[in-house]
Amino acid sequence: MTTNPTRSAAQAIVDEVGGPDNIESLTHCATRLRFQLRDASKVDPAKIDQIPGVMGAVPQGGDRFQVVIGGAVQSVYSDIMNLPSMAKAGSPAPQSDADVKAAARSKARGKVWWLDAFFEYLSDSFRPLLGVLLGASLIIAFTAVLDALGLVDFRAADKPAAWVFVDAMWRAVFYFLPLMVAYNAAKKLNVDPWVGATIMGALMTPEFMKLNNPDSGVPGVLCTVNETLGTNQCVADVFGLPLQLNDYGGQVFVPLIMVALLAPLYKGLKKVFPENVQMVFVPFISMAIMIPVTAFLLGPLGIWLGNGLGFGLAWLNTNAPIVFAILIPLIYPFLVPLGLHWPLNALMLININTLGYDFIQGPMGAWNFACFGATAGVLVLSMRDKDVQMRQTATGALAAGLFGGISEPSLYGIHLRFKRIYPRMLVGCLTGGLIIGILGAGIGGVKTNVFAFTSLLTIPVFDPIWIYAIAIAAAFFVAMALVIVSGYKDPVAVEQLESPMAGPELLAPAGAGAAAVAAPAAAAAVDAHKGAQLVVGSPMAGHVIPVTEVEDKVFASKTLGDGVGIQPTGAQAQVHSPVAGKVATVTKTGHAFGIKTDTGVEVLVHVGIDTVQMKGEGFDVAVTKGQEVAEGDLLVTVDLDKVRAAGFDTTTVVTITNTKAMSSVTPLTGDTVAVGGPIIDVTR
Repeated sequence: MTTNPTRSAAQAIVDEVGGPDNIESLTHCATRLRFQLRDASKVDPAKIDQIPGVMGAVPQGGDRFQVVIGGAVQSVYSDIMNLPSMAKAGSPAPQSDADVKAAARSKARGKVWWLDAFFEYLSDSFRPLLGVLLGASLIIAFTAVLDALGLVDFRAADKPAAWVFVDAMWRAVFYFLPLMVAYNAAKKLNVDPWVGATIMGALMTPEFMKLNNPDSGVPGVLCTVNETLGTNQCVADVFGLPLQLNDYGGQVFVPLIMVALLAPLYKGLKKVFPENVQMVFVPFISMAIMIPVTAFLLGPLGIWLGNGLGFGLAWLNTNAPIVFAILIPLIYPFLVPLGLHWPLNALMLININTLGYDFIQGPMGAWNFACFGATAGVLVLSMRDKDVQMRQTATGALAAGLFGGISEPSLYGIHLRFKRIYPRMLVGCLTGGLIIGILGAGIGGVKTNVFAFTSLLTIPVFDPIWIYAIAIAAAFFVAMALVIVSGYKDPVAVEQLESPMAGPELLAPAGAGAAAVAAPAAAAAVDAHKGAQLVVGSPMAGHVIPVTEVEDKVFASKTLGDGVGIQPTGAQAQVHSPVAGKVATVTKTGHAFGIKTDTGVEVLVHVGIDTVQMKGEGFDVAVTKGQEVAEGDLLVTVDLDKVRAAGFDTTTVVTITNTKAMSSVTPLTGDTVAVGGPIIDVTR
C-alpha cells in the first residue's frame, strides 16, 4: 500500500505542534494553517520546517502559531481534520487553579496586547474572503484584457446584457463585501455571525436604498446636490430624527465598527436571558438596538472615517507623489508578514467607492513584483545549484505570485528564511516606486477603478498601463538580478555549514532541544585522513540501541547523523568522552557536547531527550569549550533520578554529525556495554 505524503505531513504537523490535546482550534487562509494552541512553548519551529511540504513555521503572539503550506493548504487542512486523533481536538482541557490564574495573566500580556488584538480582528475579518476577492480580481482581469484589445467597451453605458451580467459576477463580491466582513468579524468576536450580517444587510435592502433615491417620491426625504462632487446627499425624517442616507455597498469600516459594538451588547444579553429563551430575545434585541445605531450613527461615522483616511492619502499622492509612490512599496514588505496590510486594502476599496478610482494599488504592484523577482532569483540559483527542494518551493511561490498576485508563499517559504533577500528586494521596491513617482507625478500616479490582485493577469486594469508595466518590470528584474549576483544564503552560515571546525551551536537556534546542538556536516575533509579508522567508545554503561529507535524525531531521522542511543541504569551517571579530540561545543545547560577528532570526525553526545528544558539542573559539567580531551575523560556528571523525576527520557545519544563526509559509519547495537566499550565504527 502506498503512503499518502499529504497525510504523512498532516500527522507530522499535528505531532510537532504538541499533538491534538495541544490544539485549541485550527483554521486556514490561502497559504497558512493557523493554530490556536494551549501551550505554544511545546512547539519547535525548526522541526516543523523539516516536514516535507512545509514552507515555514511562524510563531505569533501568545499561543498562536502558523504553518505555511502554500497552495496545498486546503488539502493538508482537510487531512489534519480527518485524522482520527483530531476527533477530540479543540475540546476544553481541564484547568487547575494555576491554569486559571495563568490564563488571567495572559490576557494582559505585553504592553500593546490590545494593538495585537486589533490587527488580528482586522486580519481575521478579511482573511476568509481572500479566495472570492482573488476570483473577482481575475474576472476583472479577463474583462480588462478584452477591453484593452478593443473587443468590448466595458465602460460604455449601453453594454449588451451579457456583459452587464459579467459585471455582476465580480461586483457581487465588492458590493456585498460589508455583509461578508460583518459575518467574519462577528464570528471572530464569538457573536452569532448571521446577526452581524443581518444588521449590515438592513442598510443594503431595496427599501433602505429607496430612501436614498431623490426620485423615489418617499415623503420625508430631502436631497441636496454636492456641487463639488456632483453627488446627491439625502436625509430622511425617521420618527422625527434626521437619518443621513448613504450607499453602504463596498464599505468595510462600517461593519468593523458595528460588530465591535455589537459584541459586548450580544454577550451581555446572553448573560441576562436564560438559555432556553436566548435564541428568541438575544438576536431580536441586538437587531432592534444595533440597526438604528448603525444607521443613524455608526454608518455615517464609518464613511466619514474611511473618506478622511482616503482623502489624506490622496492629498499626499497629489502634493508629494514621489514620496507616496516610494513609501507604499517600501512599507508593504513589513506589513504583509504581520497581517497589517488589510487596513490599506480597505482604503483601496473606499477610494474606489468615493473617488471612483484607487491610487494605492499601482505603487503596491512595485512591491509585489519586487517580491516575485527575488523569488525568481532564488529559483535561478536553486536550478544552478541543483537544489531540488528550494527549486520546488520557488517554482510554486513564483507561480502563485505571477498569476495570482499572492506574496505569502514567497515571503514565508523563502524570503523570511534568508536575511540577505529582504535588502535586495527593497531595492526593487524602491526602483519601481521611484519610476511610478517620477513618470506619474503630473497625472496623479498610476490608478485603477477596480480592486485587483497585482499579478501579470491584472496589468491591463491599471492606467497609464505603460508606466505601471515599466515600474513592475524594473522592480522584478532589479530584485531578481541582485539576488542572482549576490546570492541569497548568508556567507557566514554557508561557511559554517561547510567548515569542519564549525561548532554545533552555530547551526540551530537556542532552546531548540536536540537540534540546538546539531554539529555541521563537513563538506570537505582533509584528504590526508581519508581511510582512517576510528572506534567510538561508549560514554557510559548501558544498553545500546539503534538511533532510529530513539524517542526523538530529529535523532531518529538521522538528521544529526548516524549513531546509537544508550539506555543507562542507576541513579547517577558519569558521562565520558567517547573519543580523543577538541571540545567544539558545550551547551549552557550541560546536556550536550560536540567533540572533533584530529582526523575530522565530529561526534555529538546528547544526554537525555529534551533535557534542555531542565536548564542545567542535575548536570555538573567538567569541561569547557575548546578544551582538549582524551578518550574516557569526564564530560559531565548527571543525576539520572532527577532527570526521570522531571519526566524526561535518560537515553543518551551519540551520533557522527558529519556522517555524509565519512566513507562508512557502522553502529554496534544490541549489547550492554561498559564505559569505553565500542559502539560505533567509523571509516574516514
